[in-house]
Amino acid sequence: MLEVLHLAEKLKMEMRHSWLSNGRRESVAEHTWRVSLMGMMIEPYLTEKIDSARMLKMIIIHDLVEAEATDIPAFDTMNDAELKKQKVINETKAIENLRNMLPAPLGEETYELWMEFENKATFEAKVANALDKLEAQIQHNEADISTWLEIEHKMTFMMSKHTDFNPVLTEFKDLIEAEGSAKLKEAGIDMTKK
Repeated sequence: MLEVLHLAEKLKMEMRHSWLSNGRRESVAEHTWRVSLMGMMIEPYLTEKIDSARMLKMIIIHDLVEAEATDIPAFDTMNDAELKKQKVINETKAIENLRNMLPAPLGEETYELWMEFENKATFEAKVANALDKLEAQIQHNEADISTWLEIEHKMTFMMSKHTDFNPVLTEFKDLIEAEGSAKLKEAGIDMTKK
């Protein structure tokens, strides 16, 4: 377990593409922390009963593979099938390594939770996945618009596929999307022409 905790420290140093409102890049660990907070906060409002402990476990471990496989932004794999395939290979190898590092029951549980999240196999996994995507957009909304890539302008409006299975998550997505839209409009970026 100590070996995995030392590995997990890398998530404090693994920087994401997202920027904070103070101009510093965000670490994977910071992203995971806020997704966990979001899970705790949204749980009472969901229209379907959820195993919140299971959901939080998935949120906590979903990016653990990036300590070994590093973070690859979604926009890099959107139109690059080969990179997307390589990301899956790298992350699968990393979760298998983690499973083998940990004692049998804990290692297997970690592996199964990660796979459940990746496959969106349960309601808990779908909620965790949606919150992961929504948190990234919240962070973009908080960052200076100069840190946004052009593809991220469009990605502001691409979250429905992750949230539309639940009306509460759709409503939350709409609020986040409205913030992003207002930020783009304030910066003079007209999305109606794109």
